[in-house]
Order: sequence, then C-alpha cells, then structure tokens
Amino acid sequence: MQHTPGTRPEPRIQAPARHALAVWAVAVLVYLAAVFHRTSLGVASLEAADRFQLGPAALGTFTVLQIGVYALMQVPTGLLVDRFGPRRVLTAAAVLMGLGQLLFAVATSYPLGLLARAVLGVGDAMTFVSVLRLVATHFPARRYAVLASFTAALGALGNLVSTVPLSVLLANVGWTATFAVAGGATALYAVVLALRVRDGAPVAEPDATQSLRSVLGQVRGAWATPGTRLGFWVHFSTMFAPAMLGLLWGFPYLVRAQGMSEPAAGLLLGILVVGQVVGGPLVGAAIGRWPEWRTPLVMGYLTAALGVWAVLLGWPGGRVPGLVLVAGFALLSLGGPASTIAFALARDYNPLRRVGTATGVVNVGGFVAITVSALAVGLLLSAFDPLGPRTAYRLALLAVVVVLLGGLWRTSVWWRRARAAVFDAAARGEEVPVRIRRRAWDLAPA
Repeated sequence: MQHTPGTRPEPRIQAPARHALAVWAVAVLVYLAAVFHRTSLGVASLEAADRFQLGPAALGTFTVLQIGVYALMQVPTGLLVDRFGPRRVLTAAAVLMGLGQLLFAVATSYPLGLLARAVLGVGDAMTFVSVLRLVATHFPARRYAVLASFTAALGALGNLVSTVPLSVLLANVGWTATFAVAGGATALYAVVLALRVRDGAPVAEPDATQSLRSVLGQVRGAWATPGTRLGFWVHFSTMFAPAMLGLLWGFPYLVRAQGMSEPAAGLLLGILVVGQVVGGPLVGAAIGRWPEWRTPLVMGYLTAALGVWAVLLGWPGGRVPGLVLVAGFALLSLGGPASTIAFALARDYNPLRRVGTATGVVNVGGFVAITVSALAVGLLLSAFDPLGPRTAYRLALLAVVVVLLGGLWRTSVWWRRARAAVFDAAARGEEVPVRIRRRAWDLAPA
C-alpha cells in the first residue's frame, strides 16, 4: 500500500471474516441483554411502586441513578478495555448485570433496590464500548461504521423484548421469578463469552504497572484529539431527545398533554425503537460507502430535529394532530442511528490502542445530555404545573430545544476544528492515520 508523507498505516487486522462475525455475534447478544435490563423497569414501574412503596419522584430515581452510573463508567470502561481487552470486560459485565438483576428480584427495600440498579448500571455501561472495540480489532476500518450501526440496532431489540414479553412474564410468574430468570441467564452467559470471544491481535501488551499518570494521559490524549471532541458533541446532540422521551417523559407528555390513551401512547413510543432498528443499518451502510456524508448527515438531522420541536411545541392550541406526532417521533427516532456516527469518528481519529478510551469518552456525551434534559424538564414541569399539563409540557420541553441548540453549536465548532487540526498536523509532517488524511474532507463545512 502506498502512503503519503506524514502518514502511517493502521495496524493490519487479520481475523478471518467468518471467525470475526462469530465473535461479534456472541458479543452483541450481551449488549442486547444490557438494553433489555436497562429498559426492563419501564413496564415494571407500577409493580416497583407497589413493591417498594414509592411515589413518582422516588421511582424516577431508579432511572436517573442508572443513567448517571452509566455515564460515569464510560471513561473507566474505555480504559479497562484498552488495558485488559474486551473479552474480560464483557465477561465481567455479564456477571455484574446478572448479579444486579438477581438482587433486584429479591429486593424488598428501596435502598436495596437502588443498589441492585446501580450494580446493573455498572455492568450495562461496560458492554457497548467493549463490543465496539471487538469490531475495531476484528474488522477493517471501512466496515466499522456499518457494524457499529448494526450493533446499536440489534441492541434496540432488547428494548422490544422488555415490553410485551416481559409484561406477560410479570403477569404470569411474578416479580421475583421474572427478574431471577433474567439475571441468572445473563450471569451464565458469561461462560459463553469467556469461551467464544477473542480480543484479536493486541496493539501492545498491557502494562501491569501502568501508573495513574499514564492512565490519565490516555484520557487526556483521547480528549485532546479534535475528532474525539467532535464525536462527543455528535453523540451529545443526536441521541438524547429520543432516549429521554422513551425512558421518562414521552409517555406522560402524550397522555397528559396530548390526551392520548395509554395504549396509543405506548404504541407511538414504539416508533422510537422501530426507527432505531430500521434506521441504524441504513445509516451505517450509507456512511460506510460515503464517509464524506458523516458529519453533514448529523447536521441535517439536528436541523430537522429543531424543526420537529418547533412544530410540536408551537402548534396552535397545543393539541398536536396524531399524524403529525407520528411523523415527528419517526424523525426524532433517527437520532439513535445518527449517534453511531460519533463512534466512527472516535475510531477513525484515534490510534487503535486508544480506541476503547476514545469510545468511552464519546459515549459519555449522549448520557450527560439525557441526564441534564430529563432533570431540567422535571424541574420545569414542577414550576409550571399550575398552568395545566398542556402548557406546562410545552414550556418544560423547551429545555430539550436549549440542549439541542447547544449541541448543534458545539458540533459545528468542532467540525471545523477537527478538519483544521488534521491538515495542520499533516502539513507539519506529523504522523496521521491514513484514513484520516484520506477522509479529512468529510469534515469540511458544506
């Protein structure tokens, strides 16, 4: 292969295609399980309120706690993956998720329930970054975006499994048996992961005496890379709104502010999942074939999302027609697929030895945005509650627009900076991965 001056080749990946797909298939199942466990409380919220004797605020703490733990664990997870390899981290994740769900199955007190969800959140946080690192080490760079999108789409199926099937199990076999079976099966799957998953050829041998300074240097190196920073803001901007609606505020908005029945609201929220399952592979295939469209697609989605929120919150009278809600939620659902572009950026603009850390840094973005927007909407709803649910939700959801505008601004800033940094480095003769030099023009403003 010919290399231009000031560039260096990416380490060659030798894994046979069939073996690589088998490793990915085994690993992606644990990510599907992670999404199932993450969203399982959605259909069990009424049972949880009765079991733990909770009001709405205390019940919501389960979700906020789990999201917060997930966000806090992303950078440590990336460091663990880079140091010990994804197989060990995925195996530990399966054990932790299994233990967390088993503890949740037998918990009868609120503190024990919170501890169970925290343990579950730690295990959940260790899955996605690990699977993406396996993709990075087993597949060539040109296939990374496609497989990352397929991983996210298959994970979304875990959300579907946590709705009707879980509801049926809860109704027929009860709380303890349902969550005990789910936890036990996940913990046992750790054996499959340990036996069938292989890390691939390491870039460098892990250093058992690695100091705190070198660990922090790894994080600083990832954060200092403009492409990582761009990925962070892409993830921050794209995934938070559909996730926040699906996890917390979408259902009460549709029922209380839009007057929909509970079954109809649940069906409409399902569009957010279907959009990710269908849109993920399409976005992955598109950016894999035309990488120059990665950031322009993100900017197009964010602009369209602002238009959707303008329609939903500015509709005369506040009562939005059903077809408009369906179209709006369908478009917002594409934020999940668009967010996978952030991981392609982390993969392309960092050396392979630091991809896990960079992916963890990027993954923090979306969950920080979810936490900020969810808390802001809740506080504003409490403040505007005397105005009635329709007006209260219209005003409270303006917080989503503010977060979206902030994310759009920072994404545009780092889009320009990432492109400039790449060309400046090449001009100085510094080592730059070939794919960055070749694809840097995909960061050029339209």
